[in-house]
Order: sequence, then structure tokens, then C-alpha cells
Amino acid sequence: MTFDVAAPPAGESWLDRFARVMGRIVPDAISASVLLLIPLVAYALALGNSPVKTLDAYYQGLWMLLPFTMQMTLIVVLSSVLGATPLFKKGISSLARLPRTRTEVVALAVLATATAAYFYWGLGIAVTPLIAIHFASEAQRKHIDVDFLFLLALLWAANACWQYGLSSTAALLMATPGHFLEKTTGVLPLSTTIWSPAAILQEVGFVAILIALGVTLMPKRCRPVSEFPDARKLIDELPADGSPLQSFSEQLEHTPLVPAVLCLALAGWLYQHFAIRGLGLDINSMNTVLLLLCLVLHRTVHRFSAALQQGVVSAWPVIVIYHLYGGVAGLIQHTTVGEALAAMVASVSTPYTFPTLAAVSGAVVAAFVPSSGGQWVIQGFVTSQAAVDVGVSVQRGLLALGVGDHMGNLTSPFWYAIVAGIARVNFRDFYGYGLIFAAFWFALGVIVFTIAPC
Repeated sequence: MTFDVAAPPAGESWLDRFARVMGRIVPDAISASVLLLIPLVAYALALGNSPVKTLDAYYQGLWMLLPFTMQMTLIVVLSSVLGATPLFKKGISSLARLPRTRTEVVALAVLATATAAYFYWGLGIAVTPLIAIHFASEAQRKHIDVDFLFLLALLWAANACWQYGLSSTAALLMATPGHFLEKTTGVLPLSTTIWSPAAILQEVGFVAILIALGVTLMPKRCRPVSEFPDARKLIDELPADGSPLQSFSEQLEHTPLVPAVLCLALAGWLYQHFAIRGLGLDINSMNTVLLLLCLVLHRTVHRFSAALQQGVVSAWPVIVIYHLYGGVAGLIQHTTVGEALAAMVASVSTPYTFPTLAAVSGAVVAAFVPSSGGQWVIQGFVTSQAAVDVGVSVQRGLLALGVGDHMGNLTSPFWYAIVAGIARVNFRDFYGYGLIFAAFWFALGVIVFTIAPC
């Protein structure tokens, strides 16, 4: 296998060259996840687990995530539906017209994306291409040199704020009664995970670093968004509702009364969940909020259904692959592999080295399992047990693992392919830039979750 790096385009910097070369080495995400299964099966057999027990453990895990898979599917689909609402598009367009310099373009685009991702990780993914296209278009109109692909990679990196945001998959899962590790760890309140001082410091620090990197590393040979006409089509207005309505059913689809009734029911449940029962934020309540917003902003069943049909296309990566992760998790939980790995980590860990080792292990596994939820399912038991053995909190282990997890999100093609698919560009063209941002994320995270309180 060879990679042609000769005769680079005129004006190409070391960063552009690095991004171009790395884009040619990206493996297939599903095939890579299967590669993790092979050594784990061999390890399970080497530890003395019988082939029957190993196979049964895999099968136990294979279908244990059916509810979780549907929850994740709804996150991706409903986030795309929300991102397609006229309100979101107009809001992003208004923000994009504010900056007057390159620094302002980078800073405001990063802050807008990070804020969306903090509130909901799926929303961050949905609006990242929209923000990149709108801001790059306005920059080009004002003759501000902004490289569209670099900006897209930078904003994808800003999605790291979901890792310790309101939709942090692992934190929400562990805060939900009945989660798969409840007998081992109990329920972990969000105040001890994503709202700990260390998590807040990591979020704020990384956003500041991204803005600085975006300004200083912007390619000198900028590729304007006009070179990507398919991406440009994303910011066009939504089509009109169509011809005059004839039948009763058509009128029903176009009236806001039907969604209003459903919105009242959803709002009532949310009030009961938060105000009356005093429960916290979890995956189901987040999806309920998202569904409510989609219905309110699309206003009619017709517009909601049209956006839903488009949003379903973006959910294909999570429908099957979570079950593959579940099978791997079954091998870890239902054989002696989990205990052996936990003992291995604990034997070389101290309270000061454990966060680094947890982050490294998270990054290694994330290279094969490009999903935050899927990775915690696989590594949650080992990380929790090892944290207890070393003498640190399970929360520190969860947060440190998140550093490695998002290192994987910034290096795996899985999520790049989703963002690129929405933006209608080739993910290999901006993949390499993300590796630079991944290195800064990892270094900051290891320092923060070693010394900061959590």
C-alpha cells in the first residue's frame, strides 16, 4: 500500500499535507470494531473460559442494548429534525452575519457549536455543518479568508463539549435508575460527574484552546465554501408546503392543532418528571425535550414528517453497531475478562497515574468502538472496578475515560462520516485536521482529571 504525497498543491502547509496523508489511512468503522472482538475472544479462552461460556457471554451482550440503541437512534434522528427547523437556520444565519474579522468568525462559530453540543450532543452534530457553511459563506461575502474544510474540522472538535455536557451518554446512563452497572456502582448524580469542577474546567479550557488554534493554524491557501456547491445547498430555505389542501386528512396534517395536543402531553410528562417527582436529567427525558422542541418548531405534522424522513438517513450507523458493542461488552462482563483487565489496570495504577491510564485505554478502545455510549458499555465495568481498587472515585474514572473516548471520536472515521454526510463533503478531506485538535484535548484532559477535584 502506498500513499502519494509528492507534488503537493501550491501553497500547501505542513498541516494541509498532514491532513491529506491521514485522510488516506482511515479504516472502515464497522470492520475496525470487529477487530476488537477477535483478541477478546482469544483472551477469554486463554483465561480458562470454555468456548460455550464465551459464546453465551457474547450472546448475552449482543441484545442487551435494544432500549439503549433505540434511545441513541432517536437522539440522532430528532437532532437532525431539530436542525432542519426554520428557526435554527435563521438563528444561525443571523449569528453568521455578526463577525467582521477572522478571529471573530472562528470565536463565534466555535462558541455557538460548543453551546449546542453542550446542551445536546446530537444537536451539536446536526448544526455543525450548518454553522460551518453559514459562517464560511458570510466570511467569503465579506472577503475574510476562512478555509471551509478547516472550519468544519474545528467545529467538529468543538463538539467535545458534549462529553461533559447535558447529554453526556455515560453520565446520563449512570444517573438513570436501573442502568447496567447499578449493582456495582449505584446511581451517580450528575452533580458528581459532568457538573464537577474538573469537568467544567475541561470544557472551558478546551474551547479557549480551540479558538486560539483556529486563528493561528488557519490554512493560508483557503478553500471557500463556494468550491463545495452541494454543501451550499444545505442553507437554502425549506420548501413550501405544496399545493392547496383537498382532503380532510391533508388538512389534518397541515394544522398545528394535532402537534399542539401532543406537545401538551409531552410538557405535562416533563413537568411531572422534573417538578413533581424531582427526578434528574436522563436519556429518556432528554429525548422527550427534543421531541417537544421538534413539534413546536415544525408546527405541523406535515413539516415534521418531511424532516423526519430526511433525519432517519443519518441514523444508520447506530442501528446495528451498538449491538456489536453489546456483544463485546458481554464478553467482558460475563466472563473473567473484565476482572482480569481491571486487575491489570489496578496493578500498574496509583491515584495519580490512574486517570492517564484510563484515558489511554479509552483512546485505544475508541479506535475500534467509535461511540461514546458503546464504549462506556464495554469499558464501564472494568473502569469502575479498577477505580475502586486503586482508591479513587468511580466518577474520576468515568470522566478520565471520557478524555480517551473523545480522543477516539476525534480520530475515528465513524463520526467524521456522519458530519461529512450531512455537510455533503468527503470526510477524508478534513479528517487530518481533527487529529491535531485531538492531541490538545487529550493533553488538557489528563492534566485536569489528575489534579482537579471530581
